[in-house]
Amino acid sequence: MVKYMNHFGDRDMSRKRKAYSAEFKTKVVLELLSDEQTVAQVASRYEITAKSLTDWKKQFLANASLAFDVGGATKAYKDEIDALKEENDALAKKLGKTTIERDWLQGKLNSSVSLKNRKEIVETELKAIAITRQCELLEINRSTLYYEAKPIKDEDIKIMNRIDEIYTEISSTYGYRFMHKQLVQDGYAVGINKVNRLMNQIGIQAIFPKKRRLTSVKHYQHKIYPYLLREIEIQRANQVWCGDITYIPIKGGHMYLAAILDWHSKSVLSWKLSSVMDTALATDVLKDAISKYGSPNIFNTDQGSQYTSFEHTNMLKQYNIQISMNGKGRSIDNIAIEGSVKITV
Repeated sequence: MVKYMNHFGDRDMSRKRKAYSAEFKTKVVLELLSDEQTVAQVASRYEITAKSLTDWKKQFLANASLAFDVGGATKAYKDEIDALKEENDALAKKLGKTTIERDWLQGKLNSSVSLKNRKEIVETELKAIAITRQCELLEINRSTLYYEAKPIKDEDIKIMNRIDEIYTEISSTYGYRFMHKQLVQDGYAVGINKVNRLMNQIGIQAIFPKKRRLTSVKHYQHKIYPYLLREIEIQRANQVWCGDITYIPIKGGHMYLAAILDWHSKSVLSWKLSSVMDTALATDVLKDAISKYGSPNIFNTDQGSQYTSFEHTNMLKQYNIQISMNGKGRSIDNIAIEGSVKITV
């Protein structure tokens, strides 16, 4: 008998609990509150337990006041929603900052760590982060993890060694076309595309002379002053200053360096870097040098438009400085700074 009851009880507990909607619960409780039927009668009619019906009644009466204070209930929910929104915004800002910091650090690491070392960082046994995601974070292609470089053929090594000899001993101006012709003349049976590939593989490129960028361009409306230093003996500091602008190539572009030098001491009195070569570059350097060391007797430059401009020449006249300019095509007239600027760079 005990065994049967235990079995019956287990079967009853294994039944799925039926879910009732709020609309159904309200309907049943209102019917009970009409006082026309007892709890047992209403429960039996709707096939629910008397305890469930009693619990629904308590819950209904406990929240009945909300029907007369909808605004208060709404405000409570609104305050809770606003609090959650503020918390969400704070988390979003924190996440955004963390993402920016992570991307910055990731960029720094990936730019400074070699591909080989980044491949070694990948953990194939790590379950928390998939291999695909690790490769994305390290900015490497997943296929490179399984790639093994093929050994270079002995024939290709001989050709590469000969390319290096031709480049070093014959001409460094040979591109892959001239290099191919030379190799064919030397008896190598090799295609032109292969020569191009092997040259790229060993990092050899033709060297061509580049056209010098002009920094001294004469302006036809500006007055050109005579050269005053041909027969002058330089005996003291601040007797003669000279100025020049030079072009400096940098990664991703170029900059312009303007400098002023004292002919007697060979000291650089002032200098400035700028991304544009305009009159302000020349006048700013001159103004800075005068504020630090006073004014010279003579200031010598080339015939570039920055130095022949009204702003620059008027500043020299304002400080009673004699204006001297190199002869046309005679950069040697300003040799004191032409060499110094190159050394400084």
